[in-house]
Amino acid sequence: MTAHTNALRLLPWTTLEGKPCFLSSDTDGGVLSRLADGMEMAQTSRGAEVLGGAKAVLADPQVGARELRFVLARVTEVLGDVLRVAESRGARMSVSYEDEEGDEGDDPRLSAEAFG
Repeated sequence: MTAHTNALRLLPWTTLEGKPCFLSSDTDGGVLSRLADGMEMAQTSRGAEVLGGAKAVLADPQVGARELRFVLARVTEVLGDVLRVAESRGARMSVSYEDEEGDEGDDPRLSAEAFG
């Protein structure tokens, strides 16, 4: 699918300094877009795996503080990745919605700023 967006896409990786990376492209079918799509898929899949492991650890009444810290560190990592994916996809959905409707004021979705 090719979509004309004229917006910057937040990519699922950062610079070496931890700053966000963006892609400026008129289409979703380019090499970098496909690479980003694949990485987003891998990140969300990893998030589901880590969630399953975290649930198993939390269900064990014998688990120690060391195991809990390890699981929390992994959950924190994947949560950051999944939130970046959600932010990127949400921004792209907004652009698509605005292009289709012609008026961004009619978008019924709430922005991330509305939550804090």
